[in-house]
Amino acid sequence: GKADHAHDYIGLVMKVLTAALILSVVFFAIGRKWYALLAPVSYLERNSFVYAGLLLMHCSFLWIIIAQQQMKLSWRIGIDEQHKTALVTKGLFSLSRNPIFLGMIAATAGLFFVLPNALTFFAMAASYIVIQIQIRLEEVHLLQQHGAEYAAYKQRTKRLI
Repeated sequence: GKADHAHDYIGLVMKVLTAALILSVVFFAIGRKWYALLAPVSYLERNSFVYAGLLLMHCSFLWIIIAQQQMKLSWRIGIDEQHKTALVTKGLFSLSRNPIFLGMIAATAGLFFVLPNALTFFAMAASYIVIQIQIRLEEVHLLQQHGAEYAAYKQRTKRLI
């Protein structure tokens, strides 16, 4: 968006963080000299971490796809104040109010395990913080949109897990 509010700022920050993660993968693919610029954490460069990270990323992407499918027509990127959508509370949304964000957090952690360096660590930590802010903005919106129904859902289902 082009408005000057927190939601659009968070969108911009997430794009920058995504670019940083992509840059880390590109530097790794180009070669060791380029990857060395990202301050790799050599003692974490172990096959067990790589396999755990790959498993975490694959499970996260599957989790995100399932959550998006379960949202059906309610799925939006960001806060849509123009349209009222149904409140989804079934499936993965019965375990977490924000399964897509949970999947994103897990995916960035998985990439850090695969490519442990200063940039992926920073992007993982910053993504977590930005996602937490976005969740809280969305909670205000959902409470306004769904009232008591969302308040009850919020009481029985954790924010992430």
